[in-house]
Formats: sequence, structure tokens, C-alpha cells
Amino acid sequence: MLYRKNLLRFGVPAVTLALALTACGGDDGGSKKSNSKSKDEAPAAGSHAKDKPAEGKPTGGGALRAGKSATGKVKEGATPVTYEVLAQKVDVGTEADTQKLVRDPKKAKGLVPAVAHLKFTHKGGGVVKETPDAADTTEIWADGRRGGLVIGASEDAPGCDDPLDIEGWKQGESHVLCETYLVPKGSKGLEVHWAEKEDGEPYVWKFAGK
Repeated sequence: MLYRKNLLRFGVPAVTLALALTACGGDDGGSKKSNSKSKDEAPAAGSHAKDKPAEGKPTGGGALRAGKSATGKVKEGATPVTYEVLAQKVDVGTEADTQKLVRDPKKAKGLVPAVAHLKFTHKGGGVVKETPDAADTTEIWADGRRGGLVIGASEDAPGCDDPLDIEGWKQGESHVLCETYLVPKGSKGLEVHWAEKEDGEPYVWKFAGK
């Protein structure tokens, strides 16, 4: 995820027209995120064999109940790391908040920021020596459509750890990593998607809109 890390490291606020358009169902152009599902269709609950997981932490993607965590393995550089992952909440902002994030406010009219908070617990594998990639496959969907990613907007959000400050992440330690997306104002249903890898089947947590 070198492109993303460089944007964060040099403090570049990155909201592009292409990213903003994804919240309205347009082409996602330069978005760094993708998964096996259509860009305009969220996976329906019950559509996967693992939507009703067995006892223990589910693996392989699927719908999860609120408060239910999943387990996934992420390659951190050359080091495979197993994480327990829990989407805790989604904080939804206002149109005024959006104006502070985008270069051209007119292009983001009707959109508000949504910040997903995910708790990652290092369960096994090597030490994560540099900025973790664990949260990079996080997406936020609103009413069945993926939002527009805002790179570098979550590092100062209350309750979120700045990934650039994380070094030497060891087994047993936890961090709350956040991602910010622009979604249509008044969205009724929000979903947090997270997958082990970019083309992997995502886990899905559902939250009420604002």
C-alpha cells in the first residue's frame, strides 16, 4: 500500500472527484479499494454459506452480528499476521464537515463523512515493524452503494489511532484503526466491510444511518 502510505506520510489531503462520485454510484476511477462484489451492489445478508458462522471467530467473509468479531490474516510487508477484527461503530458527520475535507465543495454537495472504527487485535505472527496495512481493505457502504474514500482524514478522529505512529505492534496488543468515506446525507443503512485482502470476500457489519 505504498501509494496510500506516502499520502499519509506527507500529509496530502486526498479527496478526488472520482472518489466523491462513488458515493453517488458513479465510476470509482482512482479508488484504491475493490472487492469481488459489484461496485454498486452490497452483498445481501444470508447470501453466503458463512453468514451464519459456527462457534468461534468466523473466517472467510460473510455477515456478522453487531459486536461479533472475525479473524483474518494480513501480510504486513513480508510478515503474515493474524488479527481479530471488530467493527465498533460508524460516526457520521455533517455537510459542514465535508466542506473541510474536499478541495471543491460543490462536487461533494449532499455528502457527509462517515468514519468506521475497527479494533484490530494482534493474535499471532510476527511483529508489525512499520505502518500497518490491516485496515486498508476497509470500506463503508450506504444504502447498498459504496461511499467515496477520503485518504488521511481519520488520523485525528477521536478514538482513532494514527497508523503512522504504530511501530513494533506485538501479539496481544490492540489498536483502533479508522477509515473515512463520503456517503449521501440521510443514508438509512450503513455497512462496514473488511477483507483479508483487496480481492477477498468481505466481512460485513451493519449499522443504522443518521
